[in-house]
Amino acid sequence: MTVESLLIFLLIGAVAGWLAGLIVRGGGFGLIGDILVGIVGSVVAGFLFPRLGFSIGGGVAAQIVWAGLGAVVLLLVVRLIRRI
Repeated sequence: MTVESLLIFLLIGAVAGWLAGLIVRGGGFGLIGDILVGIVGSVVAGFLFPRLGFSIGGGVAAQIVWAGLGAVVLLLVVRLIRRI
């Protein structure tokens, strides 16, 4: 992995985590928290959405949307588990 790939990876994670934090909680989780939520959300989306038959195009914007949707799902599941 090159330095440029790593920076893009972290940037996509940060933006996706920040957007998911705004949607679910009303605010972000700080830079490191946003990156972690975005990266884990991207993994969740990559696992869950293709099995449900959803597909999205390529490119950075599509990856941000994909990771953001996965992060929203992740945060909603975490919120449900915390209530129990």
